[in-house]
Amino acid sequence: MAARPAEPGFIELFTPKLVTILRERYGLAEFKADAIAGLTVAIVALPLSMAIAIASGVPPDRGLYTAIVGGFLVSALGGSRFQIGGPAGAFIVLVAATVDVHGLDGLLLATMMSGVFLAAIGFLRLGTYIKFIPYPVTVGFTAGIAVIIFASQIKDLLGLTLPGKEPGALLPKLEMLGGALTTASPATIGVTVLTVGTILILRRYRPQWPGMLIAVTLASLVALGLGLDVETIGSRFGGIPQSIPLPSLPPVSLEKAIAVLPAALSFTLLGAIESLLSAVVADSMSGRRHRSNCELVAQGAANIASGLFGGICVTGTIARTATNVRAGAHGPIAGMLHSVFLLAFVLLAAPLASAIPLAALAGVLAIVAWNMIEKHAFAVLLRTSRGDAVVLLTTLLLTIFRDLTEGIVAGFTLGALLFLHRMAQSVEVESETPFVAEDQSDKTDTRRQERYNPALSSDKEVVVHHITGAFFFGAAASVGAVLDRLGESPRAYVLDFANVPFLDSTAAATIEGFLRKAERQGAIVYIGGAKPAVRRVLLAHGVRPPRAHFKSDVADAMIAAHRKATPATA
Repeated sequence: MAARPAEPGFIELFTPKLVTILRERYGLAEFKADAIAGLTVAIVALPLSMAIAIASGVPPDRGLYTAIVGGFLVSALGGSRFQIGGPAGAFIVLVAATVDVHGLDGLLLATMMSGVFLAAIGFLRLGTYIKFIPYPVTVGFTAGIAVIIFASQIKDLLGLTLPGKEPGALLPKLEMLGGALTTASPATIGVTVLTVGTILILRRYRPQWPGMLIAVTLASLVALGLGLDVETIGSRFGGIPQSIPLPSLPPVSLEKAIAVLPAALSFTLLGAIESLLSAVVADSMSGRRHRSNCELVAQGAANIASGLFGGICVTGTIARTATNVRAGAHGPIAGMLHSVFLLAFVLLAAPLASAIPLAALAGVLAIVAWNMIEKHAFAVLLRTSRGDAVVLLTTLLLTIFRDLTEGIVAGFTLGALLFLHRMAQSVEVESETPFVAEDQSDKTDTRRQERYNPALSSDKEVVVHHITGAFFFGAAASVGAVLDRLGESPRAYVLDFANVPFLDSTAAATIEGFLRKAERQGAIVYIGGAKPAVRRVLLAHGVRPPRAHFKSDVADAMIAAHRKATPATA
């Protein structure tokens, strides 16, 4: 038997990719490539970080702190060569709700708590289980978040004046926005059209240019040059500080921690899914392979540090990570430099951000929301599978009208049930087949075929059950029903487990019950072809001699059963 490969040790699993890169040959050429990629990503991240922060209900500088501090640590400590960390559009809904209920201090505490949870998940090596989130669930909640993000930007896109605080729930929000349409500002709409149009035109004709930054800069210059009466970062927030704050703990108490625990758990779940999904995208683009548990530990450290510096939730960002790969990054130093370039902007050019119209940043987020919807995947899932369509729409609707966490949990539960149903349907039992027919024996072993006469199968002294597929609780009832049909009470049974890759305790109990019935009728049972893992489960549940006999393969079991069924005569 071939030896099993040794599992990676702790050091190998949690060594940051930065260390791996530095152990390789890393010279001036590699640094130049990382510097160019880092600058490219920073240009993309600059307007996005501010726009996401504003949409999340916090000042724009909080988004920059998140990208600077959190983004640096994600790259420095992470398990992906190309991951770019920072504030993400997927968190807008959760962050805004947390700020609304618990305030900024509650948000910072929840962010730091989620960092602790993420690091714990990584150290416990649970990161590999995140991949079990069904694809329709990720498509559904991403589309739901996109709808909510777009709805949250309508006010700034149109320059509406609302009679009161904008509701968080979608339907009341749309009702209030609809009633305020008469207050729309033509100047604001013009800035929105200019921003969105510039991004789309540059994407079509100059895709390599930083379209979002160019669009925001152009909209700012036009609004400033024409003296348009539009709301800006300066008019709403008073500008961006030309520094970053010193680290400090938010107010901490047991009561406050318990209050924000649901938000922290939501941040943890979404952060783990989003960051590892982004790392997988980077792997598919680059041909590399990330270390999922190391990545989660880095995400945890980044969220703790972001909260200390007044930032919001940090996660891997798919669009910026993909930009990093396309820009020719060599390794994590590109992500670290992206944070350094953003820090330089804050220290040297933060006052310029005061002139940025909020409509321009809302236009950027409208494009982001549109890009988040995987339209092709959405259509394919709706068209090809009724079960996947149910999972997708359930996740989407619950995300939009109820809560993101409820959407993910419900979608995952339905997806798991759908998987179990499909697996149960895939299990087949072929019974009472010819004893030594050519298609049941080893076709390469002609000697063994010649030793036994197929005609002996017609006496029904031996019954063969061929089980195919994963034999687990979902299929136990149907398999048990077939086995219970004992028919003409043969003297021996052969259970063919050669095509059973997995067997759980429910299935083993089903086989044990079959043995009791066979024992009462005086029949003996042979089990052939069971893999070592399957055999161990069966033995643990009492499926052992003298009630059942294991043979190395099905042919041996059939030979032994035939000898038992046809004793020698004088």
